[in-house]
Amino acid sequence: RGSHVIELLAKNTPARVVALCDLVPDRMKKTAQAVGNPDAKFYDDYRKLLESDVDAVLIATPVYLHAEHFEAAVKAGKHIYIEKPASIDVEGCKRIIRAADSADRKLNIMFGFQRRYAQLYLKAKQVVDSGQIGEIHLATARFMKSSGAAAQVMQSRPPATQREKLDHWHAWQEYSGDLIVENNVHSIDVLNWFLGDKPVRAIGAGSTRRPGRGDMRDHNFVAYTYPDGTQAQLSGTTIASPGYREVLEQFFGTKAMVETSENHFRYYRSRTNDVRENTPRNLTIDAVEDFVKRIREKRPENTGIRGAESTLTAILGRMAMEQRREVTWEEMMRG
Repeated sequence: RGSHVIELLAKNTPARVVALCDLVPDRMKKTAQAVGNPDAKFYDDYRKLLESDVDAVLIATPVYLHAEHFEAAVKAGKHIYIEKPASIDVEGCKRIIRAADSADRKLNIMFGFQRRYAQLYLKAKQVVDSGQIGEIHLATARFMKSSGAAAQVMQSRPPATQREKLDHWHAWQEYSGDLIVENNVHSIDVLNWFLGDKPVRAIGAGSTRRPGRGDMRDHNFVAYTYPDGTQAQLSGTTIASPGYREVLEQFFGTKAMVETSENHFRYYRSRTNDVRENTPRNLTIDAVEDFVKRIREKRPENTGIRGAESTLTAILGRMAMEQRREVTWEEMMRG
């Protein structure tokens, strides 16, 4: 993911990629070529990179390292683009919140919830905020996809070594936070954004239908209740039929329905008034453009707390599944 984001940044913004940090040298060499700077400096210790004169950093490391790396980047005074989610657990999210709150207000801090910056998502949000769809009574989010043939082969046997386990960190809850945290958090962030708050409680169910490498759930369903009583229903899976992908959110108002997606925006007012518009480009381009533009124009934003709250919303859903009962936000934060 880090290589993908940094390539889009290099190709679509005035920013230059001058340094890379990874434990695998070949990975850095490949990325340096892709971003058009084979002379970029290589580091195998993120602390050394943060001591350099780079202006901004992209944190795209395994989720269990996010809090540590974010804290260090804030202390180093760097502008930060950090991939979602904030952390694997509540304590990690609290570390992110404390670090974000302590950051110099001149720093631009962005979480990789790219839908927040996408052209059609912003258009949809304006429609909702204008009151054109009426009061929202129900929201739904679906993150349905297949794991792909390569992933199915990879899951055919358990890891032989700890290194192999770390190489496939995304398959293990202790390193990624589970499917709902590492993956479905994108849709959860949209729910919080459009409903204008975080939920007060959640109840859900999920498990693994197709056992393989790792202990990630491969399907889940969580119902969140927000302060005003609105319910949001999340469905996520990696065991959809081969090649199938459906990632979208729907907001049902008293007058109309708005549907958002990585691929389209839909505005349904009646059977004869159903408008659909396709997304013009990759959503991450919108995000990295905004990131660089804010730095250049000295208009920083700090989305650290917001990103942590969306991650905590995902963790709340995971806790509800684990404990097989309704769990409240207050209870989660006390623990």
